[in-house]
Amino acid sequence: MASVMLKQTKTKILLSINAAAILVAGVLIAGAIWLPKETTLRVVSERSDVIEGEDSEVQMIDSVTEYLEAVKNGSVSPTSGSIGGYGGGDSGAVGGGSSGAGSDDVPNTSGSYSYILGTVAQATERASSGNVPSGELWNETSMTIYQSADKDICIDSSLSGLGDMYWQTSNAGVIAGFYATAREKLGYTTDRCRFPKIVGTGTTTITAGTYDGLRRDEITVTVIPVPTEQWKSEVLTLVNQERARNGLGALSWGSACEGPAQIRAGEIMSKYSHTRPDGSSWSTACAIPSYGGTTGENLAAGNTTTSPASVVATWMASDTHRQNILNGTFTHLAVGFVFDPSSPYRTYWSQIFSTF
Repeated sequence: MASVMLKQTKTKILLSINAAAILVAGVLIAGAIWLPKETTLRVVSERSDVIEGEDSEVQMIDSVTEYLEAVKNGSVSPTSGSIGGYGGGDSGAVGGGSSGAGSDDVPNTSGSYSYILGTVAQATERASSGNVPSGELWNETSMTIYQSADKDICIDSSLSGLGDMYWQTSNAGVIAGFYATAREKLGYTTDRCRFPKIVGTGTTTITAGTYDGLRRDEITVTVIPVPTEQWKSEVLTLVNQERARNGLGALSWGSACEGPAQIRAGEIMSKYSHTRPDGSSWSTACAIPSYGGTTGENLAAGNTTTSPASVVATWMASDTHRQNILNGTFTHLAVGFVFDPSSPYRTYWSQIFSTF
């Protein structure tokens, strides 16, 4: 994310960049640039919890589910025990059986994980907590998200004490897997949410469950294309809401800088800077008229700017970008937006504020 402002009179130009004030030949430069780094995330692939770049693998645990069902229907006696067999050969099995990697073993990525099952009564109590039926994880049966991954996929917020979970996808051409974390900056938590690795549009079935076998559920997820033009308009609406809360007038759509804003969103895909790829200043994209005026630029890219709401919130959380949004001098705003799922940051935003 980055912000700049340019004010041109007959004698000087004001441009903000890099949190420093530099006076060179009558040009005053000051301000800030910030690009959010991509979170280091591990991806879970389809049908098994294989973590990319690692040898660890976590298999499905249908045998544990079958064991719990057998206890409930009385065909086996309830016992305490551990779910073991980690790494394919360590001792331990459901109910405290023999050593080795048998059918009841549950390999785990940590290499030392051990979950004590406890009594069936305790397990049943854990399974029945929350607002969803025992064994389930979602209140709804389906959800729709944009291809930009505008939100993480989360289980019911009332559930607690879930422990480690597996997440799987039936269609790797839509959602290839899940990062083993959530985007906390967007308000999601790793204990119940996962950031999906979206690679296309369409429908997939997401299966999630707890490794103790007490909960398992499915949800149908439909991924739809990003509405580029609509989102540009939504950014203007959200900016005007922020200005109204601060006693400022609404900005009009900046038709004069509309094309340049879109060009700038495309340019920061290759060079994230207020300096354009050809080495010229950002301000050359939408030149100030000969009679004078003021312009400003905000930039943003990355996995926490995947919707109009998230990008405006990100800008508002930064002092320098907030200053542009809440600048009473500006009268117009043009928004540029590029979504490219094959590029490093996927979503690229620009704002050009102006007095014309």
